[in-house]
Amino acid sequence: MQLVVARIGRAHGIRGDVTVEVRTDEPELRLGPGAVLLTDPASAGPLTIESGKVHSGRLLLRFEGVRDRNAAEALRNTLLIAEVDPAELPEEEDEYYDHQLVDLDVVLADGTVIGAITEISHLPSQDLFIVERPDGTELMIPFVEQIVTEIDLENQRAVIDPPPGLIDDRAEIASARDADDADDADDADDAEEGEEGDQA
Repeated sequence: MQLVVARIGRAHGIRGDVTVEVRTDEPELRLGPGAVLLTDPASAGPLTIESGKVHSGRLLLRFEGVRDRNAAEALRNTLLIAEVDPAELPEEEDEYYDHQLVDLDVVLADGTVIGAITEISHLPSQDLFIVERPDGTELMIPFVEQIVTEIDLENQRAVIDPPPGLIDDRAEIASARDADDADDADDADDAEEGEEGDQA
């Protein structure tokens, strides 16, 4: 199975180093020296990691055969893909691979189905579940323990305790607004009718 583990950013320096946006919880394992990674687009790889270091909080990688800034810049926005055994599990108990979470049902504690996870978005500050609701709309749910209270792989569900406003139905809000507008229009009509009556 293939997992996206990083995206190449801009070139750094003149010797072929690149910054990378890490998309794995195990960079030491997936992005260590000697690792051979597939790429998207495929024509850019495979790439073998020659060395890596952290600079100003960002991971820098150098690949075999990439020796100057131009070659490094040509790799910008390339996705790095690792081959992973589907049966392999993360080392930490409360960590999950994306493929374990995609397609899980998202439910409230009472069993109410909110939707299904279609994608995991890895942001610098936190991870987000991209959830497709039954009506086709999407929600973004932060993958933090205060909100996602349980990951139940056996029953293929993620239990959430959302704060107010996180999953409110936009359609209901719009309907309420439309109703208010209609009431305002009725009030205006009543006022006009009253004025016509006075004139008569």
